[in-house]
Amino acid sequence: MKNTILTFSLLVFSFSLCFAQQPIPAKPETKSILLMNGTVHIGNGQVIQNGVIGIKNGKLVLVGDATTIKLEAGAYDTTINCFGKQIYPGFIAPDCSLGLVETESVRAQTDVEDVGLLNPELRSLIAFNTDSKITPVARINGVLTGQIAPRGGLISGTSSVMSFEGWNWEDAQYKADDGVHLNWPEVLHRIRINEDELGGYTENKNYNRQVQVLTKFFADAQAYCQDTKHDETNVKFEAMRGIFNGSETLFIHADFVKEILAAITTIKGFTIPKIVLVGGRDSWMITDFLKKNNIAVIVRRLHSQPGTPEGDVDETYKLPAELQKAGILFCLGTAGDMEQNATRNLPFLAGTAAAYGLSPEEAVESITLNAAKVLGIDAQTGSLEPGKDATLIISSGDALDMRTNNIIWACIKGKAIQLTSVQTALYNKYKDKYGLK
Repeated sequence: MKNTILTFSLLVFSFSLCFAQQPIPAKPETKSILLMNGTVHIGNGQVIQNGVIGIKNGKLVLVGDATTIKLEAGAYDTTINCFGKQIYPGFIAPDCSLGLVETESVRAQTDVEDVGLLNPELRSLIAFNTDSKITPVARINGVLTGQIAPRGGLISGTSSVMSFEGWNWEDAQYKADDGVHLNWPEVLHRIRINEDELGGYTENKNYNRQVQVLTKFFADAQAYCQDTKHDETNVKFEAMRGIFNGSETLFIHADFVKEILAAITTIKGFTIPKIVLVGGRDSWMITDFLKKNNIAVIVRRLHSQPGTPEGDVDETYKLPAELQKAGILFCLGTAGDMEQNATRNLPFLAGTAAAYGLSPEEAVESITLNAAKVLGIDAQTGSLEPGKDATLIISSGDALDMRTNNIIWACIKGKAIQLTSVQTALYNKYKDKYGLK
């Protein structure tokens, strides 16, 4: 078959013709693709200045230096010249609720939580909406995969890792039911002065009772899961089976030192092999404890205010560098106010971490390979290495810099996806109306 060389001006033009607000899911790629001459950020800290990447059947089959690799003529159906471009693994957003909420103010479009305090049986997998108009916006910034997690209660439910591509949740699932999410009770409650302003803290008078409820639930669930015969099935306890046998991870959401220490110490009393701390605002204070207990951290959204009035203004910005220095495995999350829309800002959180202590490649790793390791999918994705899924992006500038981030091509498992959204449709609509070029 004739080898075809494409330029990005042609690719960008072809995508600009797709004005649909909701991109059509991509068809499986039947042709092999070769990316040449771009700067390749592997995702594990390594950079290849003049790289070459080969993609066949949705997998990476070749990653190396174009100056040292000899290629046979016609070995690939399509060759794309990436000179002057930056190539990255697709960014991974852990602990996000993208696809579970469309419009927060409309109850019928919100499927992120349910009534009750203990709901491990709730599965985000089957609630994930592949037709969300927010997901394509995140893809345009390079966020191609996410851990979709429920919210609310003491035990929110079970998350799943999803690709942001597919006709339905069956198509999009990457790792089903990867873990259960536990919200450890807060020792102190933040006082809300009004809708827009927060005040100081007040004691949570129900703290001890809530801890007792959780402790009893875990003890009962462990006893249930150790017994193989039951007259009746308890769906809540059945949903906990994975965290006790090690097939799933327990994600503990906690921020302050006392809460983190209490949560991990209590949970360590049960047979739970895999534990990840989510939030961890004060985790920099107890890095020795976290390292001793082999606890990874999903860092809360960096673009947040300090946890206390007396905290340094750049306290949250420096947290990734502190964890890196201590040798703690961590990745960056986007949970917080309006978190569905904020998922698109994940690469810029990494850019902030790079400005406050991480090296540029450590920042890339914090939203690629590190995230894949934390979520248990690093054997399939997270870095540009032969044998892994071809999920990657190409940017004309630094993808971690909001001024130069410009994703011009992306593929998920080898399928080239449309980089269009409701926002690009509106841009093109009014650009044409007012005659802008």
